[in-house]
Amino acid sequence: MGKYIIRRFIDFVPTIFVVAVIVFIITRMIPGDPAAVMLGPQASVEDIKALRESLGLNDPLYVQFFHYLGDLLTGNFGVSLTYNEPIVQLILERFPNTLILAISALIIAFLIGVPAGIISASRQNSLLDYAVMLVSLIGVSMPIFWLGVMLVLYFSVNLGWFPATGMGDLSEGIIPYLKHLVLPSITLATIPMATFARITRSSMLEVISHDYIKTARSKGLSEFIVICKHAFKNALTPLLTVLGMQISSLLGGAVLTETIFSWPGMGRLIVDAIDKRDFVVVQGTVLFIAVIFVLVNLLVDIMYKVVNPRVNYSSGKGGKE
Repeated sequence: MGKYIIRRFIDFVPTIFVVAVIVFIITRMIPGDPAAVMLGPQASVEDIKALRESLGLNDPLYVQFFHYLGDLLTGNFGVSLTYNEPIVQLILERFPNTLILAISALIIAFLIGVPAGIISASRQNSLLDYAVMLVSLIGVSMPIFWLGVMLVLYFSVNLGWFPATGMGDLSEGIIPYLKHLVLPSITLATIPMATFARITRSSMLEVISHDYIKTARSKGLSEFIVICKHAFKNALTPLLTVLGMQISSLLGGAVLTETIFSWPGMGRLIVDAIDKRDFVVVQGTVLFIAVIFVLVNLLVDIMYKVVNPRVNYSSGKGGKE
């Protein structure tokens, strides 16, 4: 397993390099002149040209790319064109907010999706099973931006139960802070919740059909013990893989949710940077999310090995010993 982890860390470098190249190309394709956006509509042509020269925007693209790679190798993500602050500082300020939102959404999705999948599998082909699968299908298919707007319209505008925007401050009390967290967390949790339910149901149905489950039932064990202690334990492995993917997706996919609810996270930072043509911020934040994505998937692989020690990583093919 140690060799496998080392090999994955070695694979980490080309993966991040490819992401850096793609992000660099895409950010240069964004319409508009960053210098003109920074100086405003009243700026003269001479001022815009001078700013472009100072920012290195007049250099050929390959020269800009090599400067960009050189900065990355030294751990320098650059300085924001809009905020005039180091990108690392902006990320450190916004990442905890995104992490809070992602973890809250993950907890909601797991606590609802997994029990729903277990109940659906234990009541296969029943009306409850069909209802859970129908709701899961709707959850996977539902656009986040539409759901977020509907939740704001109903629970904030009509009922006034929860704030429509903002993050809140713990200094104002835990209840007001949690109220700000409810709607964006539910919005972000919808898709992973449905995914957990579908994966759990599929995995549980496969496990329930095994002979040792029938043996456990024949011994007179209650259905609760059979399902929770024997079946769910062995159905957990596929769920761990999906869990890792959902963590990464939540961190990178909070852009729409943070924009709808004006949540001061990394997703909102990326949207504001695109709007202001601050390509330096876009490059840094997207690359940071890519690093987190790779590290989370590596952690999931390690957890998979702990849960299923029969998997052999020495050959790199995931075979069994």
